[in-house]
Amino acid sequence: MRRFIREAKKGYIEVAFSGSIASIPLDAQFRLPAKGVTAIFGPPGCGKTTLARCIAGVQRLPNGFCAIDGEIWQDETTFRRSNIRRVAYVFQLPILSPHSSVRRTLLYNASKSEPTLIDFDGVVELLALAPLLERAPSHLSEVERQRLALGSALLGQPRLLLLDDPLLLRDRSAKSEILPFIERMRQTLPLPMIYFSHDIADIERIADHLVMMRDGTVTAAGPLNAVQSDPALARRGEAAVCLDTVVGGYDGRYGLVMLRLKAARFLIPGVPLRPGTQLRLRIAAGDVSIACEPPRASSVLNVFPARITASLPHDEAEVTLVLTLEIGRSSVPLLARITRRSFDALRLSIGAEVFAEIARAVPLGLPSDWLQRLPHPA
Repeated sequence: MRRFIREAKKGYIEVAFSGSIASIPLDAQFRLPAKGVTAIFGPPGCGKTTLARCIAGVQRLPNGFCAIDGEIWQDETTFRRSNIRRVAYVFQLPILSPHSSVRRTLLYNASKSEPTLIDFDGVVELLALAPLLERAPSHLSEVERQRLALGSALLGQPRLLLLDDPLLLRDRSAKSEILPFIERMRQTLPLPMIYFSHDIADIERIADHLVMMRDGTVTAAGPLNAVQSDPALARRGEAAVCLDTVVGGYDGRYGLVMLRLKAARFLIPGVPLRPGTQLRLRIAAGDVSIACEPPRASSVLNVFPARITASLPHDEAEVTLVLTLEIGRSSVPLLARITRRSFDALRLSIGAEVFAEIARAVPLGLPSDWLQRLPHPA
């Protein structure tokens, strides 16, 4: 990756660690906006937890650099220990006192100074903790313990929240219970979060930015959909791109939600949603087809002019195309998986101007009964 000049730049998370800790190599460097959720993605053992501990100040790697929103936590002459970094580190298995109530646990972990991020009542409402306040942590479910751990972390008024695979729960249903609270935190609080995980499905739902790691090294970093179109992810069988849209209206006659994607309109089946609601769509590469001319008659509702920027071999029969949608003055990345025969028959090449036909787009973070209304492609 391109090396950046070490500087404490306002509005950014800047990280640069190179070396090894306990024989675990680390070469991690990135600069991303200090807002929303930055996901660190990689297989188990790739160095995610080591990186998390370095950012938190739990471990020190000589000559490392870490700055959050213009404030230097570590450089050649500075090393702030974890207790003065104002960083909250939520582990995979939160450690909670079994002899205290939820209320007392929250108050014990609350900052003694005036709340700058969120107060006690705000945390209780945000994480739906009111029914649990008088219960002991030992009587909480796994998901409830995670919500309590998040609430305790927020009451410390951190400048950065580290989530080291907090969704590493026993089953998918438990994950589906905790994810909406992470989404609510992301939408409500001006708090940058770094989420470490090897589950791309969770990352697609909550992340704004994505950092990819392999063998202790950061291999790519940037906006979520830009990194999703990186060859390392685009070649995957379940390759997809996530696009953020805004609800613009509803066509009651045909049961279609009208979405704004930059300057373009996007239509998907569904129930009415409040205008202005943000909605993330997951578009799988296999649900996008290519045409060389604008279709005059087609059942596909969403067709956009696009340009081919890369062609990646998938297997003997298929290729994955990396596309750039041309929407007004903006460009949006997209993936399409087509047969090699179609690629040759259409005489496609890098730089070719085409039309991307999106047969299916799945909204993320909606109730299951809403998702069941979406048709499957033929």
